[in-house]
Amino acid sequence: MKRLGHGDTLVVKSLDRLGRNYGEMPRQLDIITKEKEAAIVVIDLPLLDTRNKYGDDLTAKIISKLVIQVVSYVAETERNMNHQRTMEGLAVARARGVTLGRKTMEKPAGFPAIHAQWEAGKVSARKAAEALGVSTPTFLKWANASTDA
Repeated sequence: MKRLGHGDTLVVKSLDRLGRNYGEMPRQLDIITKEKEAAIVVIDLPLLDTRNKYGDDLTAKIISKLVIQVVSYVAETERNMNHQRTMEGLAVARARGVTLGRKTMEKPAGFPAIHAQWEAGKVSARKAAEALGVSTPTFLKWANASTDA
């Protein structure tokens, strides 16, 4: 978008590449065609070709805007339905007792000693994590959980 300028033509496979929701797609199209004064071609939707083949035909412009509104609405509705189906599937899995996500790591046997050294300021969090064979964020998570308990 930054390099797009007057007289350029942007080619996209489908209209939903212009935005994630119903409001964003037409807004992006207006930026491209009005502010940047560039043309846009949508491969999956040949009706949306804003190159100057229609001239100033008002009917063509109206049809293009209507098509954009309808396709944007359908794309956002489909995205929302997919999200809803995913959430329902996750809820069903959780209700069945399926554990989702990564398994929690068990603290190594040497954690208490290294944690004590870290609390005393003898080793850094990075060095303590290296000694335990874990990442620094994991060590700090364990250390903060131990302090809170």
